[in-house]
Amino acid sequence: MKLKHISLSVMTIGGALGVCGAPAALASGYNFGSQSVSAQGTAHANAAEAADASTLYYNPAGMTFLDGDQITVGSTLVIPSSSFTNNGSTTVVGTTTSGGNGGSFAPSAVVAPNLYYSHQIDDKIHVGLGIFVPYGAKLNYGTTWAGRYALESVNLQTINFNPSISYKLDEHHSFGFGVSAQYMKADLTKAVDVKSGLILAGSGLASFITGDGQVDMSASGWGFGYNLGYMYSLDEHTRFGLSYRSKVIQRLDGNATWDYSNVSSSAAVVAGVKAAATHKTSNASLTVETPESASASFYHDLNSKWAVMADVTWTGHSDMNTIDVRFPGTSEGDMTVDQKWKNTFMFALGANYKYNDKLLLRSGVAYEQSPVPSDSLRHPALPDSDRYWLSFGANYKFTRQSSIDVAYSYVFFKNATVNYSDNCTPVSSNCTGNGETTRGSYKTHLQLVGLAYNYRF
Repeated sequence: MKLKHISLSVMTIGGALGVCGAPAALASGYNFGSQSVSAQGTAHANAAEAADASTLYYNPAGMTFLDGDQITVGSTLVIPSSSFTNNGSTTVVGTTTSGGNGGSFAPSAVVAPNLYYSHQIDDKIHVGLGIFVPYGAKLNYGTTWAGRYALESVNLQTINFNPSISYKLDEHHSFGFGVSAQYMKADLTKAVDVKSGLILAGSGLASFITGDGQVDMSASGWGFGYNLGYMYSLDEHTRFGLSYRSKVIQRLDGNATWDYSNVSSSAAVVAGVKAAATHKTSNASLTVETPESASASFYHDLNSKWAVMADVTWTGHSDMNTIDVRFPGTSEGDMTVDQKWKNTFMFALGANYKYNDKLLLRSGVAYEQSPVPSDSLRHPALPDSDRYWLSFGANYKFTRQSSIDVAYSYVFFKNATVNYSDNCTPVSSNCTGNGETTRGSYKTHLQLVGLAYNYRF
């Protein structure tokens, strides 16, 4: 009889630092979405502006517009607000899942730092390094919410090291190239529906079951990718940019530990449950593909005071078809989560206003699509939906060498309905899962506060 049940959809959603519709992540799918405070101030419309060293993330060719050595150190504070309302979640045997709505499952705040450095070798060549958080999530629904068989908690952390180089061919054409070394670590927990598994197996122990089992998972791994950029300058006031960031394929390896000590107060029943379980601890692994993306951007100085900009970004989420979690060295079948994601677009418009020689004001709006195609494919780990950005920002120069950027964004998510079913029967020999259906709705919005320090020398 199979009592090992685990859902690692969260692993890919964070990168399975991802789970975007969940409050800790911001951009479509599971991309954190805020890699630069100056970019955040325009709702990420300023890829062609090349405002500071963070341009190497959005378009590495933009480094050719930076003089000397420049460093940007920033951080974004994310303040989420998200609630879930249960609407008839059930177990695999059709009984109503007891429990509440998950309470305050989002953290009160999370912080994502970044660091960028650009160095001018000569009039044509620049090199740089970016260190940033591409994916991230931290959710804790607790052990008694109605969707606990799908997920109880997740904590995903990712860091990306992105060295880059740019080359200025002439007054009009610039090119950029970068490589990424990306590390991911994920920890998650979920409940094990022991009672339903025993019912399906025809065991007499089912009538004695009064609690859930528990599974804890931890896995990590490295992946590698690259990014490309091109910038065309029509003149000193107008430029266009194209950029591409590749997918990163990562193998995450770790361990899964099962605990049945809370299943029942009867020692005899607990002993029987433990004996029925084929494994208590095992290895676990899965392959993660973070999506590729391509962007087209525009920047233009209207006059000495005003500048306008725009960006369109396509993200190739469709490679996220199914997530297959393997348990090497055991007889357990794979855990499969259906995603069938669709490709998405983000559209952003922004403007700068030069108040005086020291103060530059920014603003922007954006619309971003969700990759989740339907309610039946929206997992509790990623209750993602389309969203709208409204951003404001400013750059203040203390001296010719030093300045700060500040930004504030409000991100509103469309209400999201979840009707996700795990199609694995707990006693099946060829898959691992609880077989639950999680039904409910989410309401989410985010506030972002960014602060960065820039220095040139």
